[in-house]
Amino acid sequence: MMRGLLGFCIRERLLVLLAMLGAAAAGWMSLRSVPLDAIPNVGENQVIVLAEWAGRSPRDMEDQVTYPLSVLLQAVPGARLWGWGRFITGRAAARAEAGVCFAKVLGSGHDGGFGLRPSGSRQGLFCVLRDAAAAEAFVQCSPLVRAYREHAREFALASLRVTSCRGSWAGVRFEPVAEAPPQGRIAALTRASIRPQRAARFWRHAPPSQRALSEAPGCVLAVGLGEAPLLRQATFSIWQDVDSMRAYAHTGAHRLAIDAAREHGLFSESMFARFVVDSLEGSWRGVPLG
Repeated sequence: MMRGLLGFCIRERLLVLLAMLGAAAAGWMSLRSVPLDAIPNVGENQVIVLAEWAGRSPRDMEDQVTYPLSVLLQAVPGARLWGWGRFITGRAAARAEAGVCFAKVLGSGHDGGFGLRPSGSRQGLFCVLRDAAAAEAFVQCSPLVRAYREHAREFALASLRVTSCRGSWAGVRFEPVAEAPPQGRIAALTRASIRPQRAARFWRHAPPSQRALSEAPGCVLAVGLGEAPLLRQATFSIWQDVDSMRAYAHTGAHRLAIDAAREHGLFSESMFARFVVDSLEGSWRGVPLG
């Protein structure tokens, strides 16, 4: 076919030249008639918020009106696309931050719960920092944390120190760096890699255990998280004190779920870690956490 085309062009040189000139003329006419922006706008859409509040200072206006409103306006489908992109690039971006030595981007169940139905808008970022100074700098100055704040309709951040850890996460064990407080808030992280052939048995025990968690006395916050649907699950919770957490962990549906996991070997890897809560800010499901 190519040989025939080249032969035609050689034989009909005048016809080919006329066709080329015609195409060039048509292109020139199209270029003159199509409107073009001299400087196309390739930036993100912006919304400028102007508000008035008689008798209030500019700082009050920014803190209580314009900033919360601008954050809400940013929680649009574009922000959700940014959030979904975290599952692809988020871990690498977090590991690139100064002082970060371990990071996981986690999805969540519907409305932050624990069921099989995934959430399209809620997710978590879990990071381990080199030391307290690196953690403080990460919270206050990290572009990644700032981006989460700007793209989120609701945002919560907890600064924690490990008091105990059993098991591992992706082969990593968290070394304790603090003593368990006799009083005050404490956090717990439970995560597991579920054996595929045991997944059905695990999910039979999960719903009653998680319902009991959300209704447990002393539970400040409970979030269902996961690295991957069905097989890599995690639960993060914050409690008013150690006694409240122990009362839930060693009784009822949760106790039965733990016994079943041990008896049937449901997990190929698991970890249970406790933390002292140094700071807690933001809100969860509309309830302030500070």
